[in-house]
Amino acid sequence: MKPDVNESKLKTALETYKTPFYLFDTDILTERIMEIRSALPPKTQICFAMKANPFLVKDMEKHVDYFEVCSPGEFHICERAGIDEKRIVMSGVYKKQEDMEYAISKYEDIIFTVESFEHWKILTSCALKEKRNIRVLLRLTSGNQFGMDESSIRRIILEGPYEYVEIIGLQYFSGTQKKSGAKLESEFMMLDQLCADLQNQYQFTVQKLEYGPGLPVCYFEGEKDEEEAMLLALSKAIENLTFQGLVTLEMGRFIAASCGVYATSVVDLKTNNDQSYCIVDGGIHQLNYYGQMLAMKKPFITHYGKQEGDVRDWTVCGSLCTSSDVLVRQYPFKALEQGDQLVFQNTGAYSATEGMAMFLSRDLPLILLYSENEQFRTARPSLATDQFNFFHSERG
Repeated sequence: MKPDVNESKLKTALETYKTPFYLFDTDILTERIMEIRSALPPKTQICFAMKANPFLVKDMEKHVDYFEVCSPGEFHICERAGIDEKRIVMSGVYKKQEDMEYAISKYEDIIFTVESFEHWKILTSCALKEKRNIRVLLRLTSGNQFGMDESSIRRIILEGPYEYVEIIGLQYFSGTQKKSGAKLESEFMMLDQLCADLQNQYQFTVQKLEYGPGLPVCYFEGEKDEEEAMLLALSKAIENLTFQGLVTLEMGRFIAASCGVYATSVVDLKTNNDQSYCIVDGGIHQLNYYGQMLAMKKPFITHYGKQEGDVRDWTVCGSLCTSSDVLVRQYPFKALEQGDQLVFQNTGAYSATEGMAMFLSRDLPLILLYSENEQFRTARPSLATDQFNFFHSERG
């Protein structure tokens, strides 16, 4: 498990801001990226999968090589953040004609992924219409709805070259939370062989491999922390490649998880049928760990309160009116009281955006950024959601 957000910063935030809120420490984020880079072979590039946490994009601008964008909305975030289009990889399984026309007509250097023949038709037609040269990566499927099979990729390459469209390489991702170095090695061997075959059979040179390693994050108590071992296994697998082009690693969770915390307050305590329940002002609509499975695992939690008394096991539940709103079961807290604050660690990736935020029209939490130079900054204020869940309309 990586270092937590500094306790003094947490205390200051808890004393200054109302819960629930997220706090993302961008100094920890920067250190994390430097740590990852130092473990990898030279010239290995890093692409941040911004779906993991779009609020960090601007702070990461100086520290990563590319940003993976998977929707028009994420693309517009990059525009507002002033991200250089040369560093945007426009991915995603659903690409609309008008969105691609907009991007291609306005910007010259975006990299696009191709996940289907439909994508290929859209991108080639847009490039021809705008008479703009574009660069694409052909995504190889790992056996699901993403990407194309090898025969489709070979067909596209065989029928080339194409006017205005340059195929610069391949993209591949097979899942997250991997804990087998052998799997990383076998996937790189497969990609290495495919690159060699494309060169030998079609005289097509793959310039870039964009690979999503899906490295694991240690989220729960009792789990073996395999983050460092898997990073070293990844480095070794890259070093063993015969492929001579650029390797870009697309990462999200592994980069961002450790920089964030989620803070929530105890608003009620009760005992029902000998079970102690703690109700907090947050909930599962704001906290989402990979593989939590109805809170059967115990995340790392810091309890802020008097803590003078006996230890008791508590089931922590959120503010939603659903029995599934359980953050953790049977967690031992010392002298838990109403008004105490619970801080969940390793929430820098996905929690702020992946939860069912609109359910019950609860407010979206405050999002804070922290750095030693700039101190606390508000990335997003707390926002009411009821206005999105019902629009008044006059009956005709």
